Amino acid sequence: MALRIPTLRQRRLGAEMRRMREQAGFGGSHLARLLGVTPALVSQMEIGKSAVSVERLHEIAEACMCVNAPLVEALANMARERDSSWWDEYRGALAAAPIDVAEIEGHATRLKSFTISIIPGLLQTRTYATAVFARGFTPLPDHEVDRRMNFRLRRQQAIRSRETPYVALVHEAALRIQYGGPTALREQLDSLVKDSELPGVSLRVVPFDTADFPGPSENLLYAAGPVPELDTVQTDSSHGSHIFDSPAQLAGYRAIFERIEAVALPESESRDHIRSIAKEMNDKYE
Repeated sequence: MALRIPTLRQRRLGAEMRRMREQAGFGGSHLARLLGVTPALVSQMEIGKSAVSVERLHEIAEACMCVNAPLVEALANMARERDSSWWDEYRGALAAAPIDVAEIEGHATRLKSFTISIIPGLLQTRTYATAVFARGFTPLPDHEVDRRMNFRLRRQQAIRSRETPYVALVHEAALRIQYGGPTALREQLDSLVKDSELPGVSLRVVPFDTADFPGPSENLLYAAGPVPELDTVQTDSSHGSHIFDSPAQLAGYRAIFERIEAVALPESESRDHIRSIAKEMNDKYE
């Protein structure tokens, strides 16, 4: 059987089957004997390189005595997935990290983000996003900037189409850093106010004067799955993009988001705060 290059979604299905096996206290060889397959096949399924049928998924769940029916059904739905998605068009043309993010967003039931140094990608204007792409150490050619820009705009359809509820928690620092200059930022701030009034979008600002700010230094995306066990966290830092999905990691990031939400301004006050920053800029640069 030819092995495939697994997508993030396929790797996650395999990882959840591995967790199921480990929670049962089984090694890979023991599960292979129960299923009547080779240990190599178990290993390939658990890293996403070998396809898993719904029937096989249920056999594994039964062998591992998994009684979490909602989780098993959610995994079975993942195993049923065969159709390609829009982000698959970009495989080979873009790096894996942005495609993984689009895949996470595309399958999420709810999205929540926290950004401290940049406006969240799902709410960026074309001008602002283009300036962000241009800030790398190596300048990008125009066609590469256009490709990334078009990819980002397609990602935004997840919230603009009202399919996926979205909570954006934005630190005031991100509202003041002038990617693209003052004109680009003023346009971005005006766009944020408008986007904050879209159905399904909640925008809340963490102001500078928040005492004992409990947030992290990196930008975070929390994507809810059909069951809590299939939630996913993606982080951006100077070391690149990282994805977390273990139960302990998810619990830790849920607690982080709860603390950030506890100090963020309400939606209406957040809009007023953004308008006040835009007014400051108008007064300063006009």
